[in-house]
Amino acid sequence: MVLKLKEHIVSRLGNDVDHLDEVLAHFKSISVKRNELLLRQGDVCRYVYFLSKGCLQVFVYDQEANETTRDLVTENNWCSDLISFGSQQPANENIRAVEHCELCAIDREGFQQLMETIPQFDKVYKQILEASYANSVYRINTFVSLSALERIKWLMDYRPQLMTRLSSKLIASYLGITQETFSRLKAKL
Repeated sequence: MVLKLKEHIVSRLGNDVDHLDEVLAHFKSISVKRNELLLRQGDVCRYVYFLSKGCLQVFVYDQEANETTRDLVTENNWCSDLISFGSQQPANENIRAVEHCELCAIDREGFQQLMETIPQFDKVYKQILEASYANSVYRINTFVSLSALERIKWLMDYRPQLMTRLSSKLIASYLGITQETFSRLKAKL
């Protein structure tokens, strides 16, 4: 698990990898089973996760207790509720493993220490934040302007592995449509 994290960091930093072993020492490897919650809405987020294997769902419940999926995070990506993690206030989101996952986790204390002492870690973190923000804004702007059928086509073009990997219910939640609509429109493609 840590090997994937090391490869990920090196790919972002190139030759600027001083203190890499020190950075990796702050992460612990964990395995989580399918459907296991890593974060429950209302709890304080204690970790930032790097996903070596598997898929995580970041979601909220609406007033009728229906899930609305904000993101589906797959291998070689980071996941956390950064607002809760940074402020140590209760989380507004849930994070659940939708597959068996292998993760590298860093707690807030270790994270803060690396941010203060290792400039390369700060650089990687800023790159991750920028990419995450850009991805979220792009997805929101795209989904606001697309019909349900266009959203499905978008997913097939930009994240096709999710179509065969995850349930129709989960994909529909990610696309912001009902499972019935998803199934009906997918059959037309």
